[in-house]
Amino acid sequence: MRIVFMGTPDFAVPTLVEIVGAGHEVVAAYTRAPAPAGRRGLDLVPSPVHRAAERLGIPVLTPSTLRTEEAAEAFAAHEAEAAVVVAYGRILPQAILDLPTLGCLNLHASLLPRWRGAAPIQRAIMAGDSETGVAVMKMEAGLDTGPVGLVERVAIGPDMTAGELHDRLMIVGGDLMGRALAGLQRGALSFQPQPAEGVTYAAKIDKGETRIDWSKPAQAVHDHIRGLSPFPGAWFDLAGTRVKVLRSTRTDGAGAPGTLLDGALTIACGAGGAVRLVEVQKAGSRAMAADEFLRGSDLAAGMVLA
Repeated sequence: MRIVFMGTPDFAVPTLVEIVGAGHEVVAAYTRAPAPAGRRGLDLVPSPVHRAAERLGIPVLTPSTLRTEEAAEAFAAHEAEAAVVVAYGRILPQAILDLPTLGCLNLHASLLPRWRGAAPIQRAIMAGDSETGVAVMKMEAGLDTGPVGLVERVAIGPDMTAGELHDRLMIVGGDLMGRALAGLQRGALSFQPQPAEGVTYAAKIDKGETRIDWSKPAQAVHDHIRGLSPFPGAWFDLAGTRVKVLRSTRTDGAGAPGTLLDGALTIACGAGGAVRLVEVQKAGSRAMAADEFLRGSDLAAGMVLA
């Protein structure tokens, strides 16, 4: 099939590779424009999809908007049978959605209708979900409201981080989209409307919610930490220095919330035991295991962390 691919981050790259490997003709790759990077922001860095498309010999387009007549005309010129959208980062207007003859398919990292929106991987873990997955949806004007064609479920381990789940889902998702396109091409892919029950929204992570609140139950603290790892990172304040927690685990222990209970970075929480910090990162430093971090600090049992 003639396909337009639309995506930006590394999460989208395995799907692009899968589509090309299956023999489809990817006539264009739409992605976000190169972004400033480096200490002074003088270097323009292309997105992971941009780089992958160039390696595969696919023309790359980086329009700042799709909401113009010119953008619709340029898209129509591709004469695409289908569009595949994976974390593109822009809303597709109806004029674009209507152009591919077989529609626009979106790969979404949740079990729709749970966790529609921008941060489904992080929100699933932060909510303590034991399962999530990926879904192939036929796009419509609403936010992740379209009918679903295929779903693949993935278990969330008790200590799994958002980064680990991201890496698992992006591989599963590429395979799922490959199967969806094969079915679409044969006329064998059917779509079912999403149920009205169970709708939740995965709002974009706000910096204001990244600080660890030790007064919450231990499970909630643990889920908060792993749901924000590795980025943007849940953190606490240590003598005016921000310390990110990249990995933790649940354990026994009791005390006033935020109290350091032992010499192994076990921190008391509001209820349900404590959390043990396994991997941390001080601002301006590298990530390190808890025992290495402790060797270079003045922390001692009984201290209270902010």
